[in-house]
Amino acid sequence: MGEAGDSQQRIEQLLYAYAECIDAGDFAGVGALFAEGEIRAAGDGPQIRGAEAVQQLYAATVRLYGDGTPRTKHVTSNVIVQIDEVVGTATARSYFTVLQQLEDFPLQVIVAGRYHDTFARIDGVWRFGVRRMYLDLQGDLGRHLLVALPRSA
Repeated sequence: MGEAGDSQQRIEQLLYAYAECIDAGDFAGVGALFAEGEIRAAGDGPQIRGAEAVQQLYAATVRLYGDGTPRTKHVTSNVIVQIDEVVGTATARSYFTVLQQLEDFPLQVIVAGRYHDTFARIDGVWRFGVRRMYLDLQGDLGRHLLVALPRSA
């Protein structure tokens, strides 16, 4: 596999690591993915920058259960990556679908949307730059989040 193929694989691994960390309730792991980056809500939403701030954001907004997880599965799909190997930057667009199940809550999709991400190669390692989140479809988020989100238009 050439350099571009290797870069694409590394970037996709970051996308999937994010989902895996959230579903495991590993908010320190989510934060570590953004040590040099930030998360922004679409539009004029807040900018949360760096590992500690991102970890605190998730700890303050995502409900965890007795097993230490949010009882969710974040599915990332429709990944489109564009890489500039010379400059060491990349962008990615992807969809996310979040499923949740609890003893009193049947398995269902609770939210779906899109990520628009930027990446930078720092000391030879691909890192998140900026993740913008767009919520397109919202179901019952009451058992997942500790805060209410505005409804999509």
